Amino acid sequence: MRLGNRIMTALEGVSIALDAIRANKVRAGLTIMGVAVGVFVVVAMTSVVRGINESFAKDIEAAGPTSFFVFRRPIGGFEACDGTDDTCPWRRNPPLTMAEMGAIQRLPTMQRVVAQIGAGGKVSYRDRTMPRVNIDAYTIGWTEVDGGDIFPGRSFTYAEAQNAARVVVINEKLAERLFADSDPMDKQVVIDGVPFTVIGIYHYTMSPMGTPTSSGSGDSPKAIIPYETARRHLNAWTRGTKFIVKPASGVALEEATDDVTATLRGMRGLKPGARNTFDIVTQDRLMGIYDKLFGTFFLVGIALSSVGLLVGGVGVVAIMMISVTERTKEIGVRKALGATRWTILWQFLVEAVTLTSLGATIGLVLGMLVAFGIRTAFPAIPAQTSVGAVVSALLMSAITGVVFGMVPAMRAAKLDPVAALRYE
Repeated sequence: MRLGNRIMTALEGVSIALDAIRANKVRAGLTIMGVAVGVFVVVAMTSVVRGINESFAKDIEAAGPTSFFVFRRPIGGFEACDGTDDTCPWRRNPPLTMAEMGAIQRLPTMQRVVAQIGAGGKVSYRDRTMPRVNIDAYTIGWTEVDGGDIFPGRSFTYAEAQNAARVVVINEKLAERLFADSDPMDKQVVIDGVPFTVIGIYHYTMSPMGTPTSSGSGDSPKAIIPYETARRHLNAWTRGTKFIVKPASGVALEEATDDVTATLRGMRGLKPGARNTFDIVTQDRLMGIYDKLFGTFFLVGIALSSVGLLVGGVGVVAIMMISVTERTKEIGVRKALGATRWTILWQFLVEAVTLTSLGATIGLVLGMLVAFGIRTAFPAIPAQTSVGAVVSALLMSAITGVVFGMVPAMRAAKLDPVAALRYE
């Protein structure tokens, strides 16, 4: 019976709360909107960040689970630097060279080493021109460390790479912009004034962050050409060369990175104790840098959602205090008929939680719609609302209702029944 009575009391509290919302539309609307904003921010950000996490992890794993990257300078982005050699010693780092790439490739622990330069340029076909297209230049074997496919067509051959042939692989986004519905294969496009023959269509949708060495992100228009072609014909900035290193099968990541470190230090004549004049970045380290960056954005989102919940909480206090005042005589009657303090407290807490739950439901639905919209508009981001986010949103709203509804509920529970019956 006690359980049944509590259920009936809860349902009655929900009914009274809905009546209070109808009677005080503006106050209730502000309360619901505040909670909805707080929940919406948390759900939307959680869904989007989760989607970007999955997409970015897929990008960096495309090269292989043990692959890593070699850069001329650190890529952390959080180091203090005022432009001097004291705080930015990496400014003097020499660029990575083809001789160093060849030495690493000859190591018995290596399967493939690919050099890459990222740039941008103007690409045109007949009367269609794109003023800014991402251009990636790779050495031979880049398809072994990439998650995309080429169809129709092919990648450039060893001879084409060595002889700086003016051939290009374009991604499907660039093909759509330049050729619309016509076939791009074997057509000539002009990149920064130099004619190139299209030999393949590249299919791969990257995350918004892109791959660690890519010049672009997401599904933006992209052209891929041989490294030597970019150096000879497009005057590419070779000081920005990076390496993608794929260890041989069965070779541990630590062993592979140690071999590359020893090789580069030896070729650069670095003495024991001297700092490295290059930076080796493993996938774990890259994910750590990424998590640190997006963790900052997530904290900002939590702060914004907290403000929304605070606004909703203040609204709960206001509307519930008014409700207690307006229903003072009703409370006196109920107490005179035997209602306990706990019964009154429970009823008003249920009303408060009903208000915040309505806000949470609205915020949850809006957040899920945003996640669906992003997943539809940007296939590279598989944004989706997790069960944990739904549970967290509902718990946050319930806790907000209980915490901010406690003061008016306790006030109602402590009313003297005689004084309440006389209240006008």
